[in-house]
Amino acid sequence: MNSIKMYCLSIDDKSYENIKEMNYIPVGLGQYNYKNNWLRDNTGENISIKNKYYGEYTFHYWLWKNEIQNIDSKNWIGFCAYRRFWSNERLITNNDKKFEDRILKTVPEIWNNYDVILGNKILMNEIKWIKILKYGKISLIRNPKAVLKKNRNIKFQFDMFHGNGILDKAIDILDPKDKNDFREFVNTNHSYNQGNMFISKSKKLISEYYENIFNWLFECEKIFGFNLQGYSNTRIYAFLAERFLPFWFNKYANCLEWPIISQDLRKENFK
Repeated sequence: MNSIKMYCLSIDDKSYENIKEMNYIPVGLGQYNYKNNWLRDNTGENISIKNKYYGEYTFHYWLWKNEIQNIDSKNWIGFCAYRRFWSNERLITNNDKKFEDRILKTVPEIWNNYDVILGNKILMNEIKWIKILKYGKISLIRNPKAVLKKNRNIKFQFDMFHGNGILDKAIDILDPKDKNDFREFVNTNHSYNQGNMFISKSKKLISEYYENIFNWLFECEKIFGFNLQGYSNTRIYAFLAERFLPFWFNKYANCLEWPIISQDLRKENFK
């Protein structure tokens, strides 16, 4: 039976014991002074110093450059975070189960028919206005009529949260083989697979994705730089990647959507 090599990404020490108890691999991101035996993104060839801008992707870069070639090809390779986890069932039937009984531990048989597992989709129309007011108030001041918009697409949501025009500028410098398709994707879709999370059994496919995403993000750095203020803008490269990930995998691979469970291990006990 195939197994999963699941990397659980964190930004501090608080969730280490819980992650270990889940038999996942604890990954410490960025420059935090981790005290336990975390796998770090700051060794070998790395961009760990950019973590505040790239989020999870400093580890993805590290894995690509230092580790992926060493992983057994029989393993699925997966990623979760200290507050987002994969469900152990395709259709969640009981939210009252203990957390440890709800998270993924083995490879479901149905996965063998697919190349990539992506998280369940976020619907743009279901994003609460209190969140839009919190992160998108500057955009609302510039365009108050946006409050009336129905059938919000991915581009509208990105512009509201991260700055009008940024996504368009980024797409303008995307590789020509994906530029028009990705522009259509963000303008016509009203949902996307959430969380910068995926699972795949193909090291080749993962490496191809990494080559594409990092080539693009490094070009984006030349436009947007690092003099960025506020959470919604500082992590702009992670947010760009979050929209590109479901587009790219759905274009180039056979994907299955799978539920993601939200629970912050820093605040709640594993059990």
